[in-house]
Amino acid sequence: MAARIYQRPKNAMQSGKALTDQWILEFEQSEARVADPLMGWTGSGDTQAQVVLHFATREEAQAYAAKYGIPARVHATPPKALKLQAYADNFR
Repeated sequence: MAARIYQRPKNAMQSGKALTDQWILEFEQSEARVADPLMGWTGSGDTQAQVVLHFATREEAQAYAAKYGIPARVHATPPKALKLQAYADNFR
């Protein structure tokens, strides 16, 4: 029952940065997903994969995982690189 801890990424469909300061603890899937023969939907009997916990800081998420004995990997947030460009650069 391993978990991963990561910071919520910015929504690609919107320019806002709401909720990007949250850290998420999410359990990894322990069994493979299979297709339902009747409906064709994929699913599994793993209910832990549905659990998503939100924390204010990475340390809180790590403390929660340590308290309950959950082996967790922290995925570092990639650095944000801004490409500053003037409107006039479109016509060069």
